[in-house]
Amino acid sequence: MVVDMFAKADLPALPRDADGPVFREPWEAKAFAMAVRLAEAGVYTWAEWTRALSGEISAAQAASEADLGDTYNMYWLRALEALVARKRGVTGEDIDGRTEEWRIAYINTPHGQPIERAAARSDP
Repeated sequence: MVVDMFAKADLPALPRDADGPVFREPWEAKAFAMAVRLAEAGVYTWAEWTRALSGEISAAQAASEADLGDTYNMYWLRALEALVARKRGVTGEDIDGRTEEWRIAYINTPHGQPIERAAARSDP
């Protein structure tokens, strides 16, 4: 079961409080939830996920990236993007294009309104 893998010993770098995992920013919680949900949906196995995350951490260490205590969730996001790209055939250009669509939608959405990608199709 996916939930069993979130024991404190399994993820020692994950920020926690008395109630469980905590995140510094909303995107961190979203990336965490997406990784769990995609594994539950069978997009990848949890073993594939742990290899992807370990690979991101190892690559960062090999590149002498400074670990200031706030990098774990960035590695999580990088692993998620790379694994989904590999499993679903999504390219970096696809991700960049979707990111730009959301950025334009954000710019074109009035304050206080839900952001919808359809807003990206109008001129900024």
